[in-house]
Amino acid sequence: MLKPRYTIRLMTRQDLDLAIDWAAAEGWNPGLQDADCFYAADADGFLMGWLAGQPIAAISVVKYGDRFGFLGFYIVRPEFRGQGYGWQLWQAGLATLSGRNIGLDGVVAQQENYVRSGFTLAHRNIRYSGRRLDSLSLDLLSLGSDAATDHSVVSLASDPSSMPPSILIEQVIAYDQAFFPALRAAFMRCWLTRSQRYAVGILHDSQIAGYGVIRPCREGYKVGPLLADTPQFAAAIFRVLQAHLPIGSEFYLDVPAVNAEAIALAESYAMTPVFETARMYTQSAPKLPLERTFGITTFELG
Repeated sequence: MLKPRYTIRLMTRQDLDLAIDWAAAEGWNPGLQDADCFYAADADGFLMGWLAGQPIAAISVVKYGDRFGFLGFYIVRPEFRGQGYGWQLWQAGLATLSGRNIGLDGVVAQQENYVRSGFTLAHRNIRYSGRRLDSLSLDLLSLGSDAATDHSVVSLASDPSSMPPSILIEQVIAYDQAFFPALRAAFMRCWLTRSQRYAVGILHDSQIAGYGVIRPCREGYKVGPLLADTPQFAAAIFRVLQAHLPIGSEFYLDVPAVNAEAIALAESYAMTPVFETARMYTQSAPKLPLERTFGITTFELG
């Protein structure tokens, strides 16, 4: 008897929605509008394996510039695991990133397999979960100047400062370059401006000194990224973001375990660890300012 034909091809935008549904079933809790921004990053960066005409496996291999790529969404439907289909997709995905430094955030159960494929641990990431229980409002945590700290928190969706949102967003994209191994401008423009999410920046001496985004997910909300020049600036951004949520909402923050100040920030909101990944690379770990990284953007695309 002939075996069913297994083929690998680029995902369509609709296929990506299916892959995100699979990720939700795995407990990864994707954002409600993440797919649009993922696809904006690299429409050719998503592969799906098909067996006898039905989709059974997915992987993302998103290319950033000429030298970096990020691997994620590596999922095989449970009933097809252990039969080599995932491995074929894995090999096909890696081939599209040949010659690049490849990053991923590996779940605990797969980290040894990633090591065997040439990935090396850079640092651990920890997902913290909390709940907005207080009654603080944005009136009390008002956007605007703080004379005691000489900074102002500004919304990127309105015009609370002298700069229009478009200029602020371009400044944030420029600021973001220091925190990622390659330029991700197309992704960031989408990530900062999609509806239902809330993005703020912090200005110090009229310059962007940090920013953060909070977005709705299948369950609760995620903060990410949360990047800032100082722990105090990160705390100010985080305070405004969580105050934007309805009372009782659950929210998550993914922090690099090497940043003690980020862990302290999460714990100051009574957040608790619920999930862990390992940031791994095939080449040397990029020199990124993890001491200023208080929240990872996304485990799927880096």
